[in-house]
Amino acid sequence: MIDTQLAVDAALKRFEKYNPTDRALELGRLLVVLETLGNPHLKLPPVIHVAGTNGKGSTVAFIRAMAEAAGLKVHASTSPHLVRFNERIRLAGELISDAYLVDCLERVETALQGHREITHFEAAQAAAFLAFSETPADLLILEVGLGGRYDASNVITEAACSVFCPIDLDHQAFLGDTITEIATDKAGILKPGCPAVSAPQGAEAKAALEAEAARVGARIDFVTEAEIAQVFPPLGLSGRHQFANAALAAKALKTASLQGVTDKAILSGSATAAWPARMQRLSEGPVTAMANHMPVWLDGGHNPHAARALGEVLNELDREEPPKTTMLVSAMLSNKDAAGFFAALKRPGLKVFTCPIAGNDNSFTPDALAEAARKSGAGTEAHQSFEAAMAAAVAAGAERILICGSLYLAGKVLALNEELPR
Repeated sequence: MIDTQLAVDAALKRFEKYNPTDRALELGRLLVVLETLGNPHLKLPPVIHVAGTNGKGSTVAFIRAMAEAAGLKVHASTSPHLVRFNERIRLAGELISDAYLVDCLERVETALQGHREITHFEAAQAAAFLAFSETPADLLILEVGLGGRYDASNVITEAACSVFCPIDLDHQAFLGDTITEIATDKAGILKPGCPAVSAPQGAEAKAALEAEAARVGARIDFVTEAEIAQVFPPLGLSGRHQFANAALAAKALKTASLQGVTDKAILSGSATAAWPARMQRLSEGPVTAMANHMPVWLDGGHNPHAARALGEVLNELDREEPPKTTMLVSAMLSNKDAAGFFAALKRPGLKVFTCPIAGNDNSFTPDALAEAARKSGAGTEAHQSFEAAMAAAVAAGAERILICGSLYLAGKVLALNEELPR
C-alpha cells in the first residue's frame, strides 16, 4: 500500500520553489492566490481569531472543547504541527485526511500558475481556507502563526471575536524588540466594530492593545482575576496557568454569542480539553521505557514566559507525596532566549541534560545550550543525542523527567513514543 503521508510531504515540498526571495511579511501574495481560488477566506463559518505569545494552543483547545460540548461542529487551524502536517487543519472535529489535504494543496499550486511567489506557510493557510470553506461547521478557531497584522490568517475581514493570549518577548527579529512593538503587531488582527477579549496583560501590552482598539474602532475586554477564580477544577490541561487560559476561552465564546454555549458546556469542555506537548504526561511507550517507566512529562514551551509557567507546574508536582527529583532533558532552536528560559524556571539545584533536535540545523548545539543553562545556575551535561541525554538523566538519579524547550523536539518525542496527536 502506498503511504499517503508521502503524498502530503511531496505536495508540500513543491511549494519550496515558490518561496519569495525577500521573505517580507505582507498579505498581498496570499490575497492574489485566494482571489484566484474564489476567495474561500470570505466563505467561512463564524471565526474566533487567536493571537498572543503564549497559551494560544491551550486556549484554542479549551475553546474547541467547550464549543463541542455545546454540540457545535468546530474547525480549527493551528501551527506548528508536532508529528503530521494534518494536525494544522481540523475539520468539524477531525484532522483533515491525507487525500483531501493533497487535493487542496494541488489546487493552491494550480492557482499560482507556475510564476507567483508564496511562502510555505501562506500556501498551507490557503489550503486550509479551501477546506474550511467547503466543509460545513458552526465555528472556525483560527490561530495566528506569527505576530498578527501580516500573518497569513489575517486576510479575514471580520471575526466573531478576536482573542489575545499573554503577550511577551518572542520573534523579535520579525515583530520588534519591545513589548509595545510586539503587542501592536499582534493587535493588527482587530477588526472595526468586532469584539475582542484578552488575557490579563502587563502594562505595556495592555496599553498597546487598547490604543490599537481605539484606533480601529474595536472594543476589547480583559479577563479579570474574578473571572479566573470562577474556573473550577478539574481541568483537562495541567498547571495553574491553565485556569487563566480556560477563563479566556470561556469569555471568547460568550463574547462571540454562539448558540448553545451554556455554563454547563463551558464546565464540561474545561474538564475534557486536551492539547499535546503542553505539560503532557507521556503514556507507556519507547520513550518512557528509556526512563525505566518513571513519570515523563513533555512541554514545548520555549521562552521565559512559558518557563515561568513550567516552574509553577513543577512546584505543584513537588508537593506530591512522596516528592520526586525532577531533571530536564532539553533542546531549543538557536533563535530563542535559552538563558532567559532556564533563569525563569527558578529551580534551585536544577539539572539539565541537553541534546540536539534530530534533523534540525537551526537548534542550539548541546554544548551551547548547556552553557546557557549553566549561566542560570543549573547543573548541566551536554549529549549528542536525545537517547543519550535520557540515559544520563536516569543514571544521575532522576525520579521524574521533563522534556522541554521546543515544539520541534516535542514532535520528535511523540513520534518516538508512538503517541501521535489525534
